[in-house]
Amino acid sequence: MKSLIKILVLAVIFVAVSCKKDTAPNYQFMPNMYESAGYETYGEAAFQNGVEAQIPAQGSIPRGFVPFEIENSTEGYELAKATLTSSLDSTQVDLARGKELYDIYCGICHGNKGKGQGNLVKREKILGIPNYADREITEGSIYHTIYYGKNAMGSYANQLNEEERWQVVSYVVKLRADLVK
Repeated sequence: MKSLIKILVLAVIFVAVSCKKDTAPNYQFMPNMYESAGYETYGEAAFQNGVEAQIPAQGSIPRGFVPFEIENSTEGYELAKATLTSSLDSTQVDLARGKELYDIYCGICHGNKGKGQGNLVKREKILGIPNYADREITEGSIYHTIYYGKNAMGSYANQLNEEERWQVVSYVVKLRADLVK
C-alpha cells in the first residue's frame, strides 16, 4: 500500500513537471495587458498634417496662468510699489492660509514674526535678511518680490499661484503692521 502511494505521488509530480514548458508562455487571462497596441507618438495618427511637436499658437496663454505685466527691473519694482494693489477683496483674504504659506516658504529666512531672524539666519547660512519694520514696503513691492525675487531671494512664482501670492502679501502686511506698533 505504501509503495502504491509513493508511485502515485511520483506520477503526479512527473505529470506536473512535464507540463511546464519554458519556451511558451502560459495561458494569458487578459492578452491586451501583455500585448498592447503600439502608437507612434509623433506619427501620422497623432498629427494629421505630419508636423511633429507643434508649438503653441503665438500669443496663447497656458490655462490657469495669469501674466504679470510689470517687468523685472528696478523701475518695475518701483512701479509695482507705487501702483499695484491686491486683487483680493476683504472677504477673500484668509490670514490663516497666508500664515501657513508664509511659514512654509518665507519663515525659514524671514522668521515667523518677520524680524529677519529665521532658522537659516540664526545658523548663519544666509545674511542680510531685512526686518519688515525697517523697510517701506507695500502690497505691490511684496508681490513683485515674491514674483521675481530680489537680491539673494529667488522667485516663488512657480511655487505659489496668484491667489496664494496675494494671501502671503496680506499676511506680510499684517506682520509689518504688528512690528511697527
